[in-house]
Amino acid sequence: MDRLAITADKLECTELVSRVARAIDRCDADMLADLFHPDATDDHGIFKGTASEFIDWVIPLLKTMKRTQHLIGQVLIEVDGDYAAGESYFVAHHALAGPDGDVFMIAAGRYLDRFERRDGKWKISHRQAVYDWNSSTPLTDNFDREGTGLQTFGKRGLNDASYAHLAGCGRVTD
Repeated sequence: MDRLAITADKLECTELVSRVARAIDRCDADMLADLFHPDATDDHGIFKGTASEFIDWVIPLLKTMKRTQHLIGQVLIEVDGDYAAGESYFVAHHALAGPDGDVFMIAAGRYLDRFERRDGKWKISHRQAVYDWNSSTPLTDNFDREGTGLQTFGKRGLNDASYAHLAGCGRVTD
């Protein structure tokens, strides 16, 4: 296989990793489901099952949190024809409501993904989360989210500013 084709395959797999993080943070179950093959599996340690079952488990769990942000670091992808394996570093930030005040929890680790190209389209066939460390502290977010309206804040779901922005492919519409 030529280097350009391998590079394109790696880029498609890397974009899947980024889109999973986006779907998780926006609590977008439909987007998340579209990134996995129908028979895909997931192992997050506290959850093991099909990707579909993972989505049914994780979206309600995420909705109990005030906010999340998953940052993806270095992504290594090895391609072998229609199969690929990837290791992607992550740092996941969670704003949680706690009985004694809100908590900021960070979990860091790596996603070990298996990708398959079926009918010309790459998707994830298995994901395993490997945890390296975590930390919890009191949440000190001091944005006035109810105030002036001068800032744009991230939202869960289709009302987040990113949906309209990406749908327009960056064209100026106003």
